[in-house]
Amino acid sequence: MSDFEEIINTRRSVRQYQDKDIAEELIIKILKAGMQAPGSRLGAEPWEFVVIKNREILSKLGEIKPRVTNAPVAIVLVANIGRAFYKTVWQQDMGAAAENMLLEAVNLGLGGLWNGVAPDEEKMAKIGNIIGIDDIADLKPFCIITLGYPAEGFENKFMDKFDESRIHYEKY
Repeated sequence: MSDFEEIINTRRSVRQYQDKDIAEELIIKILKAGMQAPGSRLGAEPWEFVVIKNREILSKLGEIKPRVTNAPVAIVLVANIGRAFYKTVWQQDMGAAAENMLLEAVNLGLGGLWNGVAPDEEKMAKIGNIIGIDDIADLKPFCIITLGYPAEGFENKFMDKFDESRIHYEKY
């Protein structure tokens, strides 16, 4: 798939995956897409990524975010606040990275799901503990993206969400 409009229009939240491994080169492409996202300051983007394939760790994360348990791969997006130039807009930078990753997953024939974590500090701390972060003051788990080949009936597909009544010009 290479048509960008098709990628945007068919991306869906995929919650069920085939029991099939994802090649490492596809994971790297998804990570590269995340790192190409716009950030609030070039060279000071806060994102870091923890790639998880280990079933035991996925199960532990699944106790907090249940959809993670059965995914072939999960990527925890972590904001490194110490690296961020603007300390108050890290969630915007991380959101841009997450969306790029989800779009690249579709481009590669995969499905993905954005499992929200931030700003729930209790969940951020629990997830941080599982992945080796003891203090979320400077390293903040933002979300977990699960990836896999969509199970039958859960494929990426077009759903028309356009609603002209939500468009306003010049003023609300």
